[in-house]
Amino acid sequence: MRKVNIFLLIFPVSVMLLAASAADAAFYRYTDNRGVVHLTNVPTSSKFVWMMPERRDVERPSRVLPGYANDYEDIIYVSSLKYGVDPRLVKAIVKAESDFDASAVSPKGARGLMQLMPETASLAGVRDIHDPQDNIEGGIRHLAKLLKIFGAKVHLAVAAYNAGENAVLKYGAIPPYSETRAYVKRVLYYYNQYKSGG
Repeated sequence: MRKVNIFLLIFPVSVMLLAASAADAAFYRYTDNRGVVHLTNVPTSSKFVWMMPERRDVERPSRVLPGYANDYEDIIYVSSLKYGVDPRLVKAIVKAESDFDASAVSPKGARGLMQLMPETASLAGVRDIHDPQDNIEGGIRHLAKLLKIFGAKVHLAVAAYNAGENAVLKYGAIPPYSETRAYVKRVLYYYNQYKSGG
């Protein structure tokens, strides 16, 4: 009789339950040498990586997704949990980029909630750039990659989100572009506001 890894069967349910209870606890993730992902709110070793901070009062965006039971906030938190990114940072980027407008298009052609350029969206596996779930998840995948490249230095990852990773690598700091510097300040301002419950 073929053996079934029970973890693979319960993992999707576990993620949904963890996301549903995210308002009450911080979560930590660890992937063992067999590729099995372990999630907990009480890490038992230094191998576990922080995934989501405790939060109490959640500010809800004013816009609600048409045809979705949940609003943007819920999509942001579930997708952030999936990729191990601070949801408050994602929310700050969405606020700075599109002000929670899924139909937003910039003069340079960036689109959707996280203002993804079509090339970036394609590399991030986004199929429908204006679909809120697809756009947010693709943007978070891209942001997670940038955070990894820049050693979890938020200001550099945010600068790379705006100016591109090569520009940040070239200067080894926030590039001397007025648009990028203003963007980083704006995102970090919103990020600090969300961290303080504002």
